[in-house]
Amino acid sequence: MGKYFGTDGFRGEANVTLTADHAYQVGRFLGWYYSQQRRFAGNRENAKIVIGKDTRRSSYMFEYALIAGLTASGADAYMLHVTTTPSVAWVTHADEFDCGIMISASHNPFYDNGIKLLDGNGEKMGEDTIKLIEDYLDGKLNVFGQQVKELPFALKEHIGETVDYVSGRNRYVGYLISHGLYSFRGLRVGLDCANGASWMIAKAVFEALGARTFVMGAEPNGTNINNGVGSTHIEALQQFVLDNHLDVGFAYDGDADRCLVVDEKGDVLTGDHIMYAYACYMQDRGKLVDKPVVATVMSNFGLFKALNERGIDVVKTKVGDKYVYEYMTTHGCRLGGEQSGHIIFSKYATTGDGILTSLKMMECMLARKKKMSELCEGFQMYPQELINVKVYDKAEAQADPDVQAAVKAVADQLGEKGRILVRESGTEPVVRVMVEAESDDMCLELCQRVVDVIKAKGHAVKD
Repeated sequence: MGKYFGTDGFRGEANVTLTADHAYQVGRFLGWYYSQQRRFAGNRENAKIVIGKDTRRSSYMFEYALIAGLTASGADAYMLHVTTTPSVAWVTHADEFDCGIMISASHNPFYDNGIKLLDGNGEKMGEDTIKLIEDYLDGKLNVFGQQVKELPFALKEHIGETVDYVSGRNRYVGYLISHGLYSFRGLRVGLDCANGASWMIAKAVFEALGARTFVMGAEPNGTNINNGVGSTHIEALQQFVLDNHLDVGFAYDGDADRCLVVDEKGDVLTGDHIMYAYACYMQDRGKLVDKPVVATVMSNFGLFKALNERGIDVVKTKVGDKYVYEYMTTHGCRLGGEQSGHIIFSKYATTGDGILTSLKMMECMLARKKKMSELCEGFQMYPQELINVKVYDKAEAQADPDVQAAVKAVADQLGEKGRILVRESGTEPVVRVMVEAESDDMCLELCQRVVDVIKAKGHAVKD
């Protein structure tokens, strides 16, 4: 992770950690950098950069600031307006943009925001380019063999233009609909859009495929994104499914790159459940092509056990869909994801796509002629406790000898019957302490033991 950009973009509280000036400067750099790359290739046309945003109040401010920077540097800015992160990735690649920008802080509260950057392939922007952006923000940019102190402004006809590009979003909706291999007619489907980026798209897709939709979290007002709804508040959809006697429910996060599922009984299917169910479906059709499923170190031990019992290989990466996707592309894997609901189907998308995940789970359910609750038979979740501790310094808290000693003591006690994992968040000032063990009580007790040491040593931010 860099000084400004973490595993999922430049994220922070709007006008505190992440300001409109930051957005303008990022736009200035990207507009100039990609225009220069075109010049070196003998192309005199302006660089083309596409932008989407979620429903946060500050997203409009950052959108306009980015566009001002892009056009001032001679790039054309194409506006998708309110849309999902995976739609920006798809449009960037499909329509051959130089890069894509998504304005969102994903599952964070409304007062946070973020700038996610995608390269021309619709994949997360490479670290080399991110480092150049950070160097520019810090006034020490060295690129194309020279020290650059001030970026030139575009003049006259070279000043960039702004283009309404809602048509790109609409074509992405058509792309999603094309993945509906079965009619959803007669099915009652719940959609929790988190008052976020999916609030128009998800309903349109499911109704086009014949489903009777029951929608919640689709009244964004700029401050209610992820507020008591969405994949981080799955209990709302659980009750909604039961109250309305639905066949299935899908919950997305603020930018809809995550999806969690609620079955007809009101039980939650996490990202681990989704990977297990779809891996079994792929295996039955011979579609895994001898490649492993790619999970992360945060996936439940039960996932690894259940897949191994089915003869399906699974590997673990660092936490972050970025790392999952990197492994998948390097090794030709078809399915990967995170427990949080970032699921990547590499044949169809370059990033986690919540709505696509929903469609794939509907396909799995209909093809196997089973209820959603029956798709994960054979998968037993191990009890797990996860405590997030807000800290002053993530690295310092983890490096503390007493904290490390407490972690080792828990690991020794668990032995082969569980595990402990302590890691820092890539998007928040938080250390995550996770324990899996044979019982819920043991998980909580051992997890709390480490958290107590973090607090006792003064690393935790006091409420």
